[in-house]
Amino acid sequence: MTWRPRHRYTQIVYKWSKRLLLTVFIAIILFFALNWVFPVPDNIEYSTIITDSKGEVLHAFLTKDEKWRMKTELEEISPLLRKTIIEKEDKYFYRHPGINAMAIGRAFFKNIFRWKRTSGASTITMQVARALEPKRRTYFNKVVEMFRALQLEHKYTKNEILQLYLNLVPYGGNIEGVKSASILYFKKNPDHLSLAEITALSIIPNRPSSLVMGKHNDRIVQERNRWLQQFANDKVFTQKEIADALSEPLTATRGTVPQLIPHLAWKLKQQGGDIIKTNIELNTQLKTEKLVADYSRILTLKNIRNAAVIIIDNQTHNVITYVGSANFTDTIDAGQVNGAHAIRQPGSTLKPLLYGLCIDEGLMTPKAIITDVAVNYGGYAPENYDKQFNGYVTMEYALEHSLNIPAVKSLQSLGKDQFIDKLGACNFKQIKKDQRKLGLSLILGGCGATLEELTGMYTLFANEGRYVVPRYTQEAFHQPGEGQKILTPAATFMINEILSKVNRPDFPLNWQSTEHMPKIAWKTGTSYGRRDAWSIGYNKKYTVGIWTGNFSALGIPELSGANIATPLLFKIFNTIDYDSDQEWFTQPKDCDIRMVCSETGLPPGEHCGNTVTDYFIPLISSTQFCNNLQEVAISADEKFSYCKTCQPADGYKKKWYRTVTPDMQRYFEERHIVYEKIPPHNPNCERVFKDGGPAITSPRSGSEYYISKKHPEPLQLSCNVGNDVHKVYWYINNQFYKSDESHNRQFFMPEEGPVKISCTDDKGRNRDIWIRVKYVDL
Repeated sequence: MTWRPRHRYTQIVYKWSKRLLLTVFIAIILFFALNWVFPVPDNIEYSTIITDSKGEVLHAFLTKDEKWRMKTELEEISPLLRKTIIEKEDKYFYRHPGINAMAIGRAFFKNIFRWKRTSGASTITMQVARALEPKRRTYFNKVVEMFRALQLEHKYTKNEILQLYLNLVPYGGNIEGVKSASILYFKKNPDHLSLAEITALSIIPNRPSSLVMGKHNDRIVQERNRWLQQFANDKVFTQKEIADALSEPLTATRGTVPQLIPHLAWKLKQQGGDIIKTNIELNTQLKTEKLVADYSRILTLKNIRNAAVIIIDNQTHNVITYVGSANFTDTIDAGQVNGAHAIRQPGSTLKPLLYGLCIDEGLMTPKAIITDVAVNYGGYAPENYDKQFNGYVTMEYALEHSLNIPAVKSLQSLGKDQFIDKLGACNFKQIKKDQRKLGLSLILGGCGATLEELTGMYTLFANEGRYVVPRYTQEAFHQPGEGQKILTPAATFMINEILSKVNRPDFPLNWQSTEHMPKIAWKTGTSYGRRDAWSIGYNKKYTVGIWTGNFSALGIPELSGANIATPLLFKIFNTIDYDSDQEWFTQPKDCDIRMVCSETGLPPGEHCGNTVTDYFIPLISSTQFCNNLQEVAISADEKFSYCKTCQPADGYKKKWYRTVTPDMQRYFEERHIVYEKIPPHNPNCERVFKDGGPAITSPRSGSEYYISKKHPEPLQLSCNVGNDVHKVYWYINNQFYKSDESHNRQFFMPEEGPVKISCTDDKGRNRDIWIRVKYVDL
């Protein structure tokens, strides 16, 4: 049995209630259907803006439709801004569902009885809908606008809708949004606006053509004060706040958008995003830009026209300063080129990392001895900067003086691929890309690197060997101890000690003001052809990278890292860390001190007379005892030496001789440096020596030589031999050619075709090589 209302009144209410519920249900279904078919067009393009570490706008870019439409974030909507805008535009904003029915009704009757549009009753939500989808103002479009308002209320919170409104409201010309207006008119962010400034801005959207900031300020002040009085009548603000606002003058005029850090701004814009928050510290940035500009003007006298600088905070890993060129607007010297991001030859700037890795592998310590003499690796013969050789040098001396040959030898010992892998871990993209093509010359700058990569890599020396990717933006925070371990703290400490010494040849001769400069470690570099000069320095607080040169890659004879780039490095440290008493790096637990032989850098043997202290890593550094001396049996008159085969029963004596490798023998002989040689071997000895035969260094085995038919030049014959060899014999195609002292060089004119070259020492040991010779028309 179905229940039915007994009274007619109740029946009517029941019937209309059912109809109402049905209507609401249909309306809801229709709304969601239309919402799905016609989604709200809220895909807004904002101007890309770049901010500094404090949120101040440093740079901004126009949208594709040539608008200044800067996004105002929710936290930038101050309570004062929110209160003022809502009071003026939509008092019931937080109470209605996007449409104010009472305001619409009131506006409808006013328009009917006055036969003209006197009130629009648009809520803030409806104004957002109109801004998102501009249309002619008709009654049908008003209905569409209300539907869009409901869509917005369904999709967004009230605060987000207010944010949309403040981002889209027009302020005349191509200015949209309160942030754009605030930056262009008042040169400040919207959360710093005063009540008078907010009120002045709020009235412009109603009459953008007749109230232009900078032209009609008197009218704007009159209208502003009228609204301020209205706020006072409604008791929105206190009398004191209103009085202060009324007395505030309006001197604003349209300015320009900041165009600071242009190189970094353009670099970051490629990553996308509406608001890119950098870690740039504006004060340090502006100081550095001034130093670079002033210093570059001086360098132009030497035809050196540009420089780039990056400064990284070693505690936070933030990039706090980024200067891509001396002058971005300089079109003559290509100022828009980003020198900090450009791939250049790094010169000697990679050597500290190489030596640090060698220390960690147990290959050397600071006092380890390396021979700085002529060397040839498969046709590659590196040279030092001054074209000279230094003989025996310590690792620290090689690094202090940036010697090339010891660096190439060290890379050969460590392994090129292992070194490249470490550089890859430090984000050296071009080097990692060219890994297969690179050879031993990469340690001398025969590769591609950027100032960004080099400066980032040097921060690991200030962070106990850990590399952390430099932070250009505020997207993520680094945790203590994070990053990739590249070097041990011990190796890092040893490198820091070497690079912080001031009695170095790369200390600039013309630099005087060091009295208040903080203690730093630094390394210079000069690329091949003197096209790039580098100087990168660091202490516990900062890492500063400098590049100087010309974007045209023009080589300048005066260009060098020591005399051109380092003075600017010192100027910057003197400015950003003046008279700092910050503590220096301390010796870590995994680093110890021991006595070593001064002639080899190894723990002293029984007969080592001179020792020095040296840092080492226990269980890692070599524990081999010094074997620099060898005991040799010689005749009583010291004219001959004996081996065990020919050593007589008596009439001889034993003597200790310093072991001199063949390459050092040649070095001593060519420079007429006297050293104690092992006497010639007993000529009556019948022993045949198999090991230690001569090593032919020229020509190169397996090489092909082209000789001009018109101007033929002979080929050089040279070899390295053992410490006990005094004479060698040369054979060409099995025919005796010439004999001479082992250290002398000979020359010969070869025949065309394959040529066999043989060298025999005075012990009967022989070495053969083959080359191919072609005569050509040159």
